[in-house]
Amino acid sequence: MGTQSVITLTISLAGGRFTPGHLGELTQLLPFEMVDEALRATGRVQARLRDLPSRVVVYLILAACLFTEVGYSGVWRKLTGALAGLPQAAPTASAPAQARQRVGSRPLQWLFDLLRGPAAIPHGPGTRWRGLLVVALDGTTLTVPHTPAVLTRFTRQAGNHGGTGYPQIRLLALVACGTRTIIDAVFGPTTAGETTYTPRLLPSLRPGMILLADRDFAAQGLLADIADTGAQVLVRLLPERRLRVCPRIVKRAISKYQARGPRIDRTSYEAATSINILTPPLDKLQPLAN
Repeated sequence: MGTQSVITLTISLAGGRFTPGHLGELTQLLPFEMVDEALRATGRVQARLRDLPSRVVVYLILAACLFTEVGYSGVWRKLTGALAGLPQAAPTASAPAQARQRVGSRPLQWLFDLLRGPAAIPHGPGTRWRGLLVVALDGTTLTVPHTPAVLTRFTRQAGNHGGTGYPQIRLLALVACGTRTIIDAVFGPTTAGETTYTPRLLPSLRPGMILLADRDFAAQGLLADIADTGAQVLVRLLPERRLRVCPRIVKRAISKYQARGPRIDRTSYEAATSINILTPPLDKLQPLAN
């Protein structure tokens, strides 16, 4: 080309001790104006200036998710380690926990609802399959603090030797496979199973997606509900699993192979909500199913 175009993007960054490079490093992903709007929208702006203003508390909580192996004091030291020569607060050991209670969870929920969703990357390894956005659904359990307030809702796992030391929650997430970005997530007590929480994630499914799920989600009614969203679904089934086949749900056998070595005499099954998904050769479906 004979001419070139230059596009300049101006980004506002916090100054002083909140500049990018230390405490303000997260502001490159979550600009402080966004955090301020979250606090304003949820009514959590501090009434007076504190050593730990609400904006800083939000970034402190986010950083604590990155440094889960240390307490709040350790997270604060990591965030302020490069502030040589700049005035900085010296919160007490209990101040971060008190500040977190003051801010609450609503600003974090506001930010999650704003930012969640597949990243705007049209192509890339695992991002799309035959034009469909590849997403996956699965669950896990996480430990939470052992406090009287937490124990009113969440329980410890039972066991032969008294169970776990901390109560746990069940977390279920819908993610975009190619970018690993979270589209939606729900959590609750472990007394309910993954399929109990799954319906709360269905509003985030839409036409143009293909959902991958393991055999725990292969419930007839749940598959029909997923089909109603317009999304395609590919779910693993055990050979002995009986699934009533209807026009929207088909069942096909796919031979499994070892990573190295000969073919093994074992068969798994896949269920999908559209026969069109299974029209390509089955050997092209196998990498996607895995």
